[in-house]
Amino acid sequence: MEIIVCIKRVPQTAEVAVKIDSTGKGIEKDRLTFDTNESDTYALEEAVLMKEKFGGNITVISLGDEDTEDTLRIALAKGADNAIRIKAEDFGVLDGFQTSQILQSAIKTLNYDVIFTGCISTDAAYSQIGVTLAELLEIPHASLVVNFDINNERADVQRELEGGLIEHLDISLPALFTIQTGINEPRYASLIKIRRATKKIIKVIGKDELQQDEFISNSTLDELFVPPISKQVEFLTGSVGESSAKLAGIFKEKGLI
Repeated sequence: MEIIVCIKRVPQTAEVAVKIDSTGKGIEKDRLTFDTNESDTYALEEAVLMKEKFGGNITVISLGDEDTEDTLRIALAKGADNAIRIKAEDFGVLDGFQTSQILQSAIKTLNYDVIFTGCISTDAAYSQIGVTLAELLEIPHASLVVNFDINNERADVQRELEGGLIEHLDISLPALFTIQTGINEPRYASLIKIRRATKKIIKVIGKDELQQDEFISNSTLDELFVPPISKQVEFLTGSVGESSAKLAGIFKEKGLI
């Protein structure tokens, strides 16, 4: 079985103050740490589980700068067989559609039965790449997958819907699946395997090798900003009667009564 996993190197911003950079279209990254996008780690683990069950090869692919090779090597240490970095430095600012076109241009020359991606990136949070890539490759897909198995060249899939509902699908291969967090328990890469991964060759391809002259954009980033801080809480003081009268006045002012 030939499996492709698309992964992304993202900044870890959960516990730090995020500042907008001088361009107004990005964040300052000098003091940030980077790691594999969370749902992509689950996608990679699902690929490794499939490889352990059915055999085959896993190719991880990422659109990123040179530092992304560290992320790809961790994927190699966890069980991937091959790694490809598409040179982000050959491109300017990309939207989700352009990113999907670039990935499609690289993947269409490869052999694959299954493509895994994460369901969402923790930095941009668009949830566009997987489904757009599947449409560009003209293969079936399922998003937000929470259970996955393969039987007789078909995928038995359960995907998460709103309201706690689960949709059960039977999909012919080749196909693409965006993986939801929690579907499995991602493994850690051992130090020995990380050291071995440092010796593996990562294939690097640039814009000229993608055999596509133009990547069409369908959106433009105008501005990135921190939401303005506004008054959210007002404490009402005084007796119960006084507080109730003030609260009723607020309700009337807001048009609630």
